[in-house]
Amino acid sequence: MTQIVPLNKETHRSLVVDGRASAAYGDNRHFVRVVVKEFPHLLIHYPIFFSKHAETGELYCGAMLGFQEGENLFLDQWTEREFYRPLSLQRGPFYAQGDDLAIDLDDPRVGAEGGKPLFTDQGLPSRYLQSIMWAFQDLHPGIEMTRLFIARLLELKLIEPIDIEIELDDGSTRQCTGLYTINQEVLSTLPDDVVVELFRRGYMRLMHYMIASLKQVPIMARKKNSLLVKGTEGLAGAHAMAMG
Repeated sequence: MTQIVPLNKETHRSLVVDGRASAAYGDNRHFVRVVVKEFPHLLIHYPIFFSKHAETGELYCGAMLGFQEGENLFLDQWTEREFYRPLSLQRGPFYAQGDDLAIDLDDPRVGAEGGKPLFTDQGLPSRYLQSIMWAFQDLHPGIEMTRLFIARLLELKLIEPIDIEIELDDGSTRQCTGLYTINQEVLSTLPDDVVVELFRRGYMRLMHYMIASLKQVPIMARKKNSLLVKGTEGLAGAHAMAMG
């Protein structure tokens, strides 16, 4: 259920929202939608791909956070605010209604224990609400910018499918399908005038960000292996205690 209403400084003066990262709030996702304005922050930690909307088939940009459903390998870092958290998750229970903000009053973050106030005693936006407003300054226009970026790349046949498969230290494998990336062969053969156009529109830089982010896949695999080792050690310790 959702109950999305315009945010009002009078009606919602005493409202609190828990904006922290938590699996209980849906942050345990293995792939999350992003916009192009986030690419410089994302490529430091996450592989950036294209994927298709399950119902519409429309391509969108996303950051890979894990290798299977419900797996976010970065949730601990988000909890400690060490790594960048994508805007679509930062925004929490808030939505854009034109130039204004709206809030889903049925979202579990709203009114949660430990939540932060949205307004000061004087009715001004709190520091937390200001951070949400700043997030939407990038997120709202970023959606259209991303759509135009994808549309132009499709015209130039610069997007190709890619399957990700990793082998873990326990002998198991993980496969990620339904992903797309930059076709580097087509990119390298573009006419000079098209290269100049893409450069001036900032698209060349964005494509290079996506290509560079692929280096994060093996780093994520090592992170996954590290978590598997910790899990094994935990089981071994519990077994030892039981035997003792």
